[in-house]
Amino acid sequence: MKVTWYGTASIGIEDGETKLLFDPFVRQKKSLKTTDVEDYAGADAILVTHGHFDHITFVKQLSDLFPCDICVCEDELKLISRGLYNLSVIRNFSVEQFEVTKKLCDGDTLDFGNSKIKFIHTPGHTAGGGCYIIDDNIFSGDTLFCESIGRSDFPTSNSLDIIRSVKMLSQLPGDYTVYTGHGEKTTMSHERKYNPYML
Repeated sequence: MKVTWYGTASIGIEDGETKLLFDPFVRQKKSLKTTDVEDYAGADAILVTHGHFDHITFVKQLSDLFPCDICVCEDELKLISRGLYNLSVIRNFSVEQFEVTKKLCDGDTLDFGNSKIKFIHTPGHTAGGGCYIIDDNIFSGDTLFCESIGRSDFPTSNSLDIIRSVKMLSQLPGDYTVYTGHGEKTTMSHERKYNPYML
């Protein structure tokens, strides 16, 4: 599996002829440029970890250019459609509304090449936030960061929920590479040892 970091929270993965995008957004950009389109072209699906503007700004533009499935936790639908909730109003961004074609629940799976993607509901940063597990990789959005966790002072956030979610992730068997929504990637073994919210 090839993993490409496009900037900010935006990550692409490819397995043979299948391509997926997570949270398409590039910091300081309010519209897609030609180079962005080339990077994102051919996506089979867009997977959203949560509905803040810096994770969904380009979803509508990309799905218009390259029709594909848009996958979001069903508990996040209210947040993605409201500017005060998705923080776009506060940050002076305009998020075009998009149609969610696959509403996900905890434990749902999606096909990806020869693998399966498992969605895990990890509320806390937002009510409908989640992580995607593919083989030994976790795409954690803003739930889990390297030696830290996402903020819990936004609309629909809950500080107790995010701690529960992170502790649940720590109990997953085995080790994983964790691709976070912001900052450097990490591993689950590192987080179990050094993340104060997992101790």
